[in-house]
Formats: sequence, structure tokens, C-alpha cells
Amino acid sequence: MASDSSFDVVSKIDMQEVVNAIDQAMREISTRYDFRDTNTIIELKQEDREIIITTTDDYKVKASEEVLRNKMVKRGVPLKALTSEPAVQSGMNKMIMKIKMQDGIPQEKGKEIVKFIKEQNLKKIQASIQKDVIRVTSPKKDDLQDVMQLLKGHDFGIDMQFTNYR
Repeated sequence: MASDSSFDVVSKIDMQEVVNAIDQAMREISTRYDFRDTNTIIELKQEDREIIITTTDDYKVKASEEVLRNKMVKRGVPLKALTSEPAVQSGMNKMIMKIKMQDGIPQEKGKEIVKFIKEQNLKKIQASIQKDVIRVTSPKKDDLQDVMQLLKGHDFGIDMQFTNYR
């Protein structure tokens, strides 16, 4: 087994880039005329892995989210890793929207990815779920590269990166 090659399929977000994107979005919002006197705030709750947008109305929530997503794209943060919840009214003339950030590959998506790999009928390819990472092993590196191309070509609805290639 020592001659087997492997790689990991992971889903990680660079939190420093998220912080930078939020800072840039807040700077843009603070200078825009349509956000004047709205006290719009975009805050990051790292321990909960979510972003909270607080503002006065539904239009400004959507505009703030659009500014934030544009900044995230420019900073290289994958938008597939973000899931927006509907904005809710919270009294005192405030609207709040929560955006969840994906951390790791969810168990059901992991099973779906492993099943997809096994359905491809590639010989001697093994895929296993290890917490929030999927490890793919094979004696041939070319087979691993084929699996990477197949995974890139199929949309699982989550952001994926390939790491630990050996």
C-alpha cells in the first residue's frame, strides 16, 4: 500500500480573505449615497461561521449582499461556499440577513461524491470519507488526475479544492 498515491477533496474558506472582503464592502457602503443614514453593518461571526447584514429595509439588504459578494469574488472567496438565508424584520426598523459559510464537506455531500467516484468504474480507485475530507487513493497518479477532472466537471453544489496530492 505504500506505493499508492492519494489526494484529498476539501472545502475550506480563507477567513482572512473574508475579513478583507467585509472591510472593503463596509468602506464602499459607507461612501455610497443610497446608504446614507441607514447604519448598515456587515459583521463576521467567526465562531458561528456566518456573516450578518443589518440595515433598514429589504432593498438595502440585497444591495449590501451584492456589494459583499462582488468583493468576495475579487478576493477569491468562492460564492458556492456561501448560503444566504432570507432577510427577516427584527423590529425597530431593522432587517437582518444571515449568510452561512461552508466549513468542510457535509456528510451527505461526502457520500454523494464517494458514490459518484465509484460509479465511474475506474479500476483500483478508492474513495473514503474522513470527517469533513474525502481521501481518494490509487496506485496510478494518472487515474487520480482523471478523478480530479471528473469531479471538477460535475456540480455537487459545494465548493471543492484538491489538496495533499502525493
